[in-house]
Amino acid sequence: MTHAEWWKSATIYQIYPRSFQDSNGDGIGDLPGIERRLDDLKSLGVDAIWISPIFPSPMADFGYDVADYTDIDPRFGTLDDFDSLLKAAHDRGLKLLLDLVPNHTSSEHPWFQKSRSSRDNPKRDWYLWRDAKPDGSPPNNWISDFGGPAWEWDEHTGQYYYHAFLKEQPDLNWRNPQVRAAMIDVLRFWFERGVDGFRIDVLWHMIKHQDFPDNPKNEEWREGWPEFATVHQEHSTDQPEVHDIAAGMRKVADEYGARVLIGEIYLPVPKLVTYYGTPEAPGVHLPFNFQLIAADWHARKIAHRIAKYEAALPAGGWPNWVLGNHDRPRIATKAGPEQARVAMMLLLTLRGTPTLYYGDELGMEDVPIPAHLVQDPRELNEPGIGMGRDPVRTPMAWDASANAGFSPADPWLPLHKDWARRNMAAQREDPASMWRFTQKLLALRHQHPALAIGDYAGVDATGDVLAYERRHGGERLLIVLNLGGTAQSFAIPEWAEGLSVIASARGGSDPAILGPNEGYVLA
Repeated sequence: MTHAEWWKSATIYQIYPRSFQDSNGDGIGDLPGIERRLDDLKSLGVDAIWISPIFPSPMADFGYDVADYTDIDPRFGTLDDFDSLLKAAHDRGLKLLLDLVPNHTSSEHPWFQKSRSSRDNPKRDWYLWRDAKPDGSPPNNWISDFGGPAWEWDEHTGQYYYHAFLKEQPDLNWRNPQVRAAMIDVLRFWFERGVDGFRIDVLWHMIKHQDFPDNPKNEEWREGWPEFATVHQEHSTDQPEVHDIAAGMRKVADEYGARVLIGEIYLPVPKLVTYYGTPEAPGVHLPFNFQLIAADWHARKIAHRIAKYEAALPAGGWPNWVLGNHDRPRIATKAGPEQARVAMMLLLTLRGTPTLYYGDELGMEDVPIPAHLVQDPRELNEPGIGMGRDPVRTPMAWDASANAGFSPADPWLPLHKDWARRNMAAQREDPASMWRFTQKLLALRHQHPALAIGDYAGVDATGDVLAYERRHGGERLLIVLNLGGTAQSFAIPEWAEGLSVIASARGGSDPAILGPNEGYVLA
């Protein structure tokens, strides 16, 4: 591993900025708030922070509708605040990644304002405009990921424009070289400021079939599923030309040395791994691997997913793992609070770069949001089907003071009910807490190269037990996890009989008999 490949051994910590730390009393987190908490993150033991979008935005989709790619939204601060945060992070040895949203802009972005002003405006072709069908209906059957048709009629110019998400988020035309050049300029702007990399939003969406044919119907769709699943997104996503875009971004990143690009891609593993690119045209360094987010929480099924993913990786492709993010249920809700420690042990001991979602180090669960407090447009558009994202975006709890130390004002979303005890300050003082357990696991990653960059090999296990080996040089570690709520037996391999327990999820000492929700690291 070279210095430029720092991201291979790093643990990335995702910050949802609205919910991390408020510094000015408006109930919304901001950049000075993040800077204030850097020492806490350094103490936890993470190596890099990824900050969800902070660019100027009307906030139709809370920052994923960008109106200016080279500035900071006043709600979060200023460019000076960002520069201060970046320097403070680097001074502490922390890397900083931004969240780039290149598939679409805000409908208030000057580019789109010009594009929709007339059919002959030079920026008309920067977006995806199409004529209506003879009956006036949309050009095809594509559905927005947030529900409803993906086409919005523009009365002024008499055409539809395409939006994969909200109508306030028109998709850019990435077949236009001027669009590509403009976005490359955005990358350079932030790289020149010292940013260490980007998470690239919905990378697999960025090119559409040039003829815009109908997507095939999903015959398995059932009532209660989101509307976008009524069709298979065969022509509106994952087109071959998207790899040229990824390669172009990678080329720019490589010019700046120790930088990393992470692509958001929700695709089956065989398609996912193509986003690593080829030796001649490398793609993103890390196509986000959401196998654990999507998996049934069962040892045999997860073991199969791990093996399938490892086997599919191309030569030189470095793995990565994610347990939660700003769009999907928290692991303590999905797998249950008793399994949260085992899940954290899994995330931080598998081969590859882990991404840790803020609050998971406290064991935070999804927070039920009363209907009158719902903010998320996805939930407002398709209520009650489980697609709402507000429950996983609630404020971080720092201490037992008012509003958990997040803000002196009422937070923009409600806190979890047990914040008075489930907060960073309380858990930091409790040796048996989830925070301290996470801190210990992160310390082990720094102490043992086998955990950070070593090889992976599955170990035979049955029932609810998941076991695997990590090795590097002469070091061999054994990880044994009970993914269930009943005691399990495990046959320790002969090579591991002399190893000692260096971490335990529940304080046990005998990996041959795992108690419920128990896990071990042996070295």
